[in-house]
Amino acid sequence: MSAVKNAAPVIIKRKKVVGGGGHHGGAWKVAYADFVTAMMAFFLLMWLLNATTEKQRKGIADYFNPTIPINRISGGGEGAFGGDSVFSEDEIAQNGTGASGSSPTRDRQARGQTGTAEQEAEADAEARKMAEMESMLKGFGGESMVTENLARHIVTRVTDEGLIVEFFDLEDAALFVEGTAEPMPVMRDLAGMIARVFGLVGNQVAMQGYISSPPEVLRRDPSWDLSTARAQTLRMLIEEAGFTARRVQRVTGFADRIPAVRNPMAVRNNRVEVILLRSNRV
Repeated sequence: MSAVKNAAPVIIKRKKVVGGGGHHGGAWKVAYADFVTAMMAFFLLMWLLNATTEKQRKGIADYFNPTIPINRISGGGEGAFGGDSVFSEDEIAQNGTGASGSSPTRDRQARGQTGTAEQEAEADAEARKMAEMESMLKGFGGESMVTENLARHIVTRVTDEGLIVEFFDLEDAALFVEGTAEPMPVMRDLAGMIARVFGLVGNQVAMQGYISSPPEVLRRDPSWDLSTARAQTLRMLIEEAGFTARRVQRVTGFADRIPAVRNPMAVRNNRVEVILLRSNRV
């Protein structure tokens, strides 16, 4: 009896186990992952809207459309938008309405994916204009406005911005006095020639200057000032030759940052450019 009384009391400890480990559970991770995925998709959508053209966006939208047409309107909408793209740049796109309509109006008829017929005609006329100017400079068909002595200084190319005419130095014939923006006689002849050719159209133009890298590190880098000064000299020369001053949109110097050849010190990098800008980019 005394042994039972002297025994130590028995203590029972009950531990409550919470399912999921409280705030250390994994359910929030799933929700967070869904949120991050949604944000990534959102920013990707914003980037696509900013980095693509109207025609490219239309192509992306059509890619995700079902192969079996359900709506006559490419956008699939009705009412105020009626399938029109809210991202149209110049005009509201009419891509589907009218193609299968019984009596579509002229404003609501299908116009295709590249714009109106008027816009396409303007683009074709612009392309023909650029090709004609390039032909006159290169002498295609034997109707060159450039003498052989000047032609060896010229390279032309057509880009999205317009027709670029590049005048560059040769080993035995520089366009400017070395280290200055003073033009040589050949540069004056080139400026007069480009003023006559580009004077045949009404597009605006841009001038750009580039020079080669100096052979040694200089305390004061003249590249920016010299390239800009040469572009300004070209502008003044073509204006003196009769080119309309108000047609000059910009004059820019790029120093030695964009070489034309691999060797940054090559004479070929000394050049100026005249760009005949496209009408729809002015």
